[in-house]
Order: sequence, then structure tokens, then C-alpha cells
Amino acid sequence: MADLLRTSNPALNDKIFQNTGIGTGEVMTLNGTVNKTGVLLLLVVVSAAYTWHLYLNSNNPQLAMGLAIVGVIGGLVFALVTAFKKTWAGVTAPIYALLEGLALGGISAMFESKYHGIAIQAVSLTFGTMFVLLLAYRSGLIPVTQNFRLGVIAATGGIAVFYLVTIVLGFFGVHFTSVFGSGPVGIAFSVIVVIVAALNLVLDFDFIETGVRVGAPKYMEWYAAFGLMVTLIWLYLEILRLLSKMRDRN
Repeated sequence: MADLLRTSNPALNDKIFQNTGIGTGEVMTLNGTVNKTGVLLLLVVVSAAYTWHLYLNSNNPQLAMGLAIVGVIGGLVFALVTAFKKTWAGVTAPIYALLEGLALGGISAMFESKYHGIAIQAVSLTFGTMFVLLLAYRSGLIPVTQNFRLGVIAATGGIAVFYLVTIVLGFFGVHFTSVFGSGPVGIAFSVIVVIVAALNLVLDFDFIETGVRVGAPKYMEWYAAFGLMVTLIWLYLEILRLLSKMRDRN
């Protein structure tokens, strides 16, 4: 069973269903999870629209970026709280979505001010990727095997470690300009990260399906929706970064 529940998303991993009270009370359903994912998406859009408007349509874009920073820090805090207290997900996941929306709105507007039309392109590619992968998963074109899981887990972990190392080394004046630049190496790196982020969606779909199948408790609908949002936000930001690098090449 542990193999079936493994996913590289830190919010949705193979230990999530342990001690959750499987088989007692109301259980997790697919429709319930989809509805709660929709609620979180709506909250992200509403708060993102607020900081987007502040940045692009006011004389004080610094205010929007200040809110974006609050969103980044607050979103991280509530993501950690949700990860450690799954039963609180019905409250903490919506707060996380609102905070992440503040961050995404400011970040997206900043990119939009430099690259016109990039935000809608990134949004379209993000949801297009999600729906294509969902269809591929449901049709069996992408079988979630043990090797597939391990490969995505290893790649995701490697990217996380690399990002952490670059942040630490940055304090000492060491920068990976070729990786984060708009040259061939930078674009290739972003393409790889986008692919890995997208493949995490497949594992998230498998996690949700498994939770429904084993009769996970009702609150896991909020938790699964939260985990899916974590992946979607990561994918969107990586696509945004990739598109900006490609724009710089033109």
C-alpha cells in the first residue's frame, strides 16, 4: 500500500494516509475534492487580481510587491501548518490560497509590465498542461509505476536541493548566471523543471484517486486540493520563468 500512496509532492506523500482514520465517518470523494480545488482556485484568482490591479494600475507598485512578499512568507507558513496538521486543511488551505494569490498577482504583474501578454500565456499553458495530463492519466497513457514515481521524486528532490544551494551560495556572491539566464543552458534547465513539475501533477492525480479508493476521511478532500494547488502554483511560476527567458532571446 505504501508504494501506491507515494508522490513527490511534499504535501502529498506516501505517509499521508497513515493514522487518518480510514474507514470511519464520512469519506473522501472525487467530486468533493474537485469542488474544493475549485474553491481554492477561485480564492487564488480573487486575491491575485487585487495585487495585479495595485501593481499595474496604481502609482505605488511597491505596495503590491509588499503584499506579494507577505503572500510568499504567509503562504509558506500556512503550507507548513497544513502539511503538519492535515485535519486543519479546511481552514488553512483557503488561507494559503488567498496568500499565494497575493504573491502570484504581484509577481505576474511584474513580469507583465516587462513582457506584455506573458501572464495569460503562462496561465493558459498551466491549465492546458493540467488537462492534457489528466486525460493522459485517466486513459492509461501514463501508467504510474514504481519506477515512474521514484524518477519524479528523485528529479523533484534534486531541483529543490539545487534551488536551496543557489540561495545559500548567493549570499556569498556565487551566482549561476548561465542556469538562470536566457541562454541555451538557462532555457534547457527551465524546460526540464517545467517537465518535472508537470509530471508531479500525474502523481497528485494518482494520490487523489487512491485516497478516494481507500476511503480516506472527508477532510482529506481539502488536503488533496491543497496539495494539487501547491503543484499548480509551482508549475505556473516555472512556466512564467521559461516564457520570460524565451522572450529575452527574441
